[in-house]
Amino acid sequence: MSEIKTTPPQKKGAFIFPCLLTTGGMFFGFYAIMAALTGDYYYGALAILVAGVFDGLDGRVARAMNATSAFGKEYDSLADFMSFGIAPAVLIHQWALTPFSRVGWAGAFLFAVCGALRLARFNVQKSAPDEEVAKRYFQGLPIPAAAGVLAATVLFYVELGIAPQDRAAAGISDFWRWLPLFLVYALGILMVSGIRFRSFKEFNWHRKRPFLALVAVVVFITVLTIHMAATLFVVGWAYLLSSYSSHREYRRLLAQGQEEEEDEVQEFTE
Repeated sequence: MSEIKTTPPQKKGAFIFPCLLTTGGMFFGFYAIMAALTGDYYYGALAILVAGVFDGLDGRVARAMNATSAFGKEYDSLADFMSFGIAPAVLIHQWALTPFSRVGWAGAFLFAVCGALRLARFNVQKSAPDEEVAKRYFQGLPIPAAAGVLAATVLFYVELGIAPQDRAAAGISDFWRWLPLFLVYALGILMVSGIRFRSFKEFNWHRKRPFLALVAVVVFITVLTIHMAATLFVVGWAYLLSSYSSHREYRRLLAQGQEEEEDEVQEFTE
C-alpha cells in the first residue's frame, strides 16, 4: 500500500518593506489627527500630504518587488481610511466647521463614511467589460485625492492668514467661511458618485518623453517651491474640474469599444 504524500501547509506571512511604507503613511495620518486636536492645523495638513506620498509608494514598490498580497491590500485600505478618511475629517472639523455646529460635524462624518464606502467599493469592484479603458479612470473621486484637496485648502488658508472660525475678522468674506463646509460635503458625494476621474495608471515613467515634458516638470517644481500652498490648491481644484472632460472621454471610449465589438460580431456572423 503506497503512502499518500501530503504537502505541508504554507506559512502565512507579510512582505515587510511594502508594509513598512503603508505603516509610515498611517503614522502621518495619526499625526495629522493629533495635530488637529492640538490646533496645529498647518502641520496636520502637511502630514496628510506626506501620507499621500507613502500611499503612492507602497503599491508601486509592492508591484516592483512582486510582493503584492491580499493582506497588503487590506492593510493598505485600513491605512487609507485612517490617513485620508478620519484624519482630514477631524482636521477640517477642528479647523473650520465647529461654528456650524451639527451641520459641521455631520459634514465631517459624511466625508469619513463616504471615504470608507469608496474604499469598500474599490476593493470588491469587478473588472469592467473594457479593462483597458476602465483602468485609465477611477469610478468616483479617489479618497487620497479628496483628502489632498482638503489639506491643500487648509494650507492655502493658513498661508493667506484666513481663519474661517473667526467670523469677526476683518476682510474675510462669507465665501471663505462657507467654502470649507461646501467642500467637505461635495468631496464626500464625489467619492461615492459614478463620475470618472483620470487615474494616470497608463502613464509609463520608464518610457522616453519629449524634452518639453522635463521642462514642464522642472517649472512645476519651481512654482511649488515658491508657493507650495497656492500651487497645491490650484492643482487640487484643477483635478476636480477635470472630471467633466474625463467623464465624457470615458463614455466616448466605452461607446467606441462597444461599437467595435458589435462590428466584429457582425462580421463573424456574416
